[in-house]
Amino acid sequence: MQVPSPSTREAASMYGTVVAIFLVILVATLQSSAPPENPFPYQVPLDPEGSLELSWNVSDAQKTVHFQLLVQELKAGVLFGMSDRGELENADLVVLWTDGDRTYFGDAWSDQRGQIHLDSRQDYQLLRARRTPEGLSLIFKRPFDTCDPKDYLIEDGTVHLVYGVLEEPFRTLEAINTSGLQTGLQRVQLLKPSIPIPALPVDTHTMEIRTPDILIPGQLTTYWCHITELPDGFSRHHIVMYEPIVTKGNEALVHHMEVFQCAAQFETFPQFSGPCDSKMKPGRLNYCRHVLAAWALGAKAFYYPEEAGLAFGGHGSSRFLRLEVHYHNPLKIQGRRDSSGIRLHYTATLRRFDAGIMELGLVYSPVMAIPPRETAFVLTGYCTDKCTQLALPPLGIHIFASQLHTHLTGRKVVTVLVRDGREMEIVNRDDHYSPHFQEIRMLKKMVSVHPGDVLVTSCTYNTEDRELATVGGFGILEEMCVNYVHYYPQTQLELCKSTVDPGFLREYFHLVNRFNGEEVCTCPQASVPEQFATVPWNSFNRDVLRALYGFAPISMHCNKSSAVRFQGEWNRQPLPEIISKLEEPTSHCPASQDQSPSSHTVVNIGGGKG
Repeated sequence: MQVPSPSTREAASMYGTVVAIFLVILVATLQSSAPPENPFPYQVPLDPEGSLELSWNVSDAQKTVHFQLLVQELKAGVLFGMSDRGELENADLVVLWTDGDRTYFGDAWSDQRGQIHLDSRQDYQLLRARRTPEGLSLIFKRPFDTCDPKDYLIEDGTVHLVYGVLEEPFRTLEAINTSGLQTGLQRVQLLKPSIPIPALPVDTHTMEIRTPDILIPGQLTTYWCHITELPDGFSRHHIVMYEPIVTKGNEALVHHMEVFQCAAQFETFPQFSGPCDSKMKPGRLNYCRHVLAAWALGAKAFYYPEEAGLAFGGHGSSRFLRLEVHYHNPLKIQGRRDSSGIRLHYTATLRRFDAGIMELGLVYSPVMAIPPRETAFVLTGYCTDKCTQLALPPLGIHIFASQLHTHLTGRKVVTVLVRDGREMEIVNRDDHYSPHFQEIRMLKKMVSVHPGDVLVTSCTYNTEDRELATVGGFGILEEMCVNYVHYYPQTQLELCKSTVDPGFLREYFHLVNRFNGEEVCTCPQASVPEQFATVPWNSFNRDVLRALYGFAPISMHCNKSSAVRFQGEWNRQPLPEIISKLEEPTSHCPASQDQSPSSHTVVNIGGGKG
């Protein structure tokens, strides 16, 4: 059944660029035929109830993302899109809405007040609208880069997806304001790397690390910790793949999961299953920090390269594992039980190389601090040429995956490989990083690190809502800047991080006193956080601290897994010299854009493009 195009007046009011669909809710005429295989391999629930589900596929060749939005119970419409940090203001949107007679689909954007406007360029292309047994299915596509200043540039890293539900008809699109809608956000990595899946060994076995049918607390956020142990006599194996197990019906509540191995220095760990912040949690569980597996919403199975596996079990390895599950329950749903977890695939036939995990970035130290009310303050940590020359094998290592990590004020993270003073390539970068969405990500291509190379990790922070300086440390209100890189072959080097030389920071506090009337206590009994807390944060003190971090010598932590540093002098080391930086990607967009709208398209809802 085809629908007549809108009237001239309606088309003009919509800039003539809207796809008109008359959605006949009498589903008898809307038969669906499932494709022979799933063309949308990635999917996430958008809302907490799971009534909006997004699936997608990525074409690197066409630089296009194909989306399928499944709406279980369509009311008067739905909006979907992307924004910098998940705001509904200044968002790039696609909207399905009805005026009570007809239903329309259009590319739109919201201004800083949340008012929606139809985009003068229609870069979201509707391919199909179909009623299925599961609900209304909308299939559409959009290029990574539309060259439209109103559109979001889809990049590698985290993408903040936004959605809204329209409860009633609107006569025009411009009558919609996001402030009056039921809205939300979901974070994903849209541009998944296209990597061939390695074959699993014939002797692969599986082990499920799951929560024991727990009752999910009816609160916004819960981190659940569960201790389990490997069987007696479990010998050394290689993990070659792992995948999520999410209890059916809880897909919108299970946000991310991690499996940690406990420290081998303790023979036993107490059994515990409960909230990670519980006063009943044994303190020894804090020694279960070695990551074996990590999964977040939207991620698929994680495969190790064919030539490497992650060792666990056997002599010198703890039998105890800690599963941590993050439940995100904004509707505070009560009475939901859960047995989610991670399935490890492992083999007794050890591969050629052990995979390792190395920490890059900044030492967890209060000497690295961010002043309050900063929008984009950058701190940088180094893995120096001296450390890699000493600790890496002659043929180097190969990084194949990475997990970026900060606490609450982190906004961007990037690690760059430097060789002979020249930036060579980016190891991992996330310009829309969120501390609420951390996963181990496969790299599009392996990065080889040679002895003598430098790895530079920079984190950008936003402290606009804070009145005091934010110092480095383990607390959630303190900060971190870390990249956990997954590589092979495993070496003794487990931590390659830096911090500013403490002596130069003391000179900073003395300088602040000289210009601010002895406001900072520099007495020996005052801790670094206490000293930072008394700094008057005028522009001079901010600029001097920023400059200090940019030129002062560093203290290097070039550490083995035993937490002992490699032999050598590591204090007051000069900053690595970088004589050549990578060029920022250049835009391939033409200098001027033709803003004239294209003609509208009439779509047959029953199947395919009309």
